[in-house]
Amino acid sequence: MAKAKKSVYFCQNCGHEETKWLGQCPACKEWNTFVEEKVMPVNSRTVKERGETQVVTLSSVVTDEDDRMLTGIAELDRVLGGGIVKGSLVLVGGDPGIGKSTLLLQVCQRLSASGQKLLYISGEESLKQIKLRANRMGEFTENLYLLCETSLNIIRGIIEQQKPDMVVIDSIQTMYNEEVGSAPGSVSQVRESTNIFMQLAKGLNVSIFIVGHVTKEGTVAGPRVLEHMVDTVLYFEGDRHASYRILRGVKNRFGSTNEIGVFEMRKEGLAEVRNPSEFMLSGKPEHAAGSVVACAMEGTRPMLMEIQALVCKTNFGMPRRTAAGLDYNRVNLLMAVLEKRLGLPLSNYDAYVNIAGGIRLNEPAADLGIVMAIASSYKNRPIAEDVIVFGEVGLSGEVRAVSMPEQRVAEAKKLGFTTCVIPEVSVKSVGKAEGVRIIGVKSVGEAISVGL
Repeated sequence: MAKAKKSVYFCQNCGHEETKWLGQCPACKEWNTFVEEKVMPVNSRTVKERGETQVVTLSSVVTDEDDRMLTGIAELDRVLGGGIVKGSLVLVGGDPGIGKSTLLLQVCQRLSASGQKLLYISGEESLKQIKLRANRMGEFTENLYLLCETSLNIIRGIIEQQKPDMVVIDSIQTMYNEEVGSAPGSVSQVRESTNIFMQLAKGLNVSIFIVGHVTKEGTVAGPRVLEHMVDTVLYFEGDRHASYRILRGVKNRFGSTNEIGVFEMRKEGLAEVRNPSEFMLSGKPEHAAGSVVACAMEGTRPMLMEIQALVCKTNFGMPRRTAAGLDYNRVNLLMAVLEKRLGLPLSNYDAYVNIAGGIRLNEPAADLGIVMAIASSYKNRPIAEDVIVFGEVGLSGEVRAVSMPEQRVAEAKKLGFTTCVIPEVSVKSVGKAEGVRIIGVKSVGEAISVGL
């Protein structure tokens, strides 16, 4: 007589397992995250024979730069840390329609043209749908193979038989393992499927890209342990109705997580934006109060962006504060500094602060730009078009140093800015820049008197 299926409750946030439903997860402390899964008992497990594994010393392991494959897309290679590492497992997440499948199909196009053997496995689209999308991108070589399948047993056998250089799984939520007695997309299925792909990537030295659906909070659907199992986690950011896309590395075992890639969605696919500063500043209004250009660092790349502020008299007892692309609490903190240190009566004014272009900025170097934009809008005095500002602002109104000021000034000079308002302590490290006037400030009041 067959054994009855056992019910187990999994936390969708961290993957914690319990025998009964709980309102709060004891591991991650999140509420209402437990879901019920039917798990079939495993009678036998495959155990490796003795002698299959070997213990080696660290010095005997040889690494080579040839272990990376260049995709031909410089922005993606930058985020990955210099290319695709052979045998790596990469998770790509993002909102529906933002361009995950398009980017991976473009990677397949470039790598197949360089002689690499690729396998594109789709569990959501038919072969004709993939072909229609590929026709918009251009010509493909015979090195790209397509497969529409959701059964992991079949997929595993084909990968072991074909032994491609890279595999794309679109998406992990559609994969189905017959040994797990739950529906595709459930916690158990996603976890077990990812585990199988991890074994294939490491065992066959095949690079595998996994597309993951996201929840309404913007995180990858399924257990959080999924992100811990893979080597690299990439997220697509930006509004799918806008033309730009930002690819950010959240986790990367083979490189930095500070780098970003900027793309523009076009009819033929995603196009690289080599100069994101110029792209972000396009359409900047002239002689408009409340508008200032600030510089932020994304990894080793300086990016100029426009910070806009609108300050107007409130009609209610409690003023309204809105921040788009910036930390809401940080904006409130900087407005309190302006009110306390400079005497600006902002408690009677509504304030709306925005990063033009829709990008999100969390670096403290944008503090001085936010302060200047708010003061400019309050006094209704525009800041000169050739001025760029950056610096961290403290609670005493002081302007503190930021990292890599030389690269920020060089980027401003490249785009035609002639005046840089920077922290006083950073003037010495910047030195003299030909054609650029460097103004060092110690406090917020000094920066506003110089800029306005």
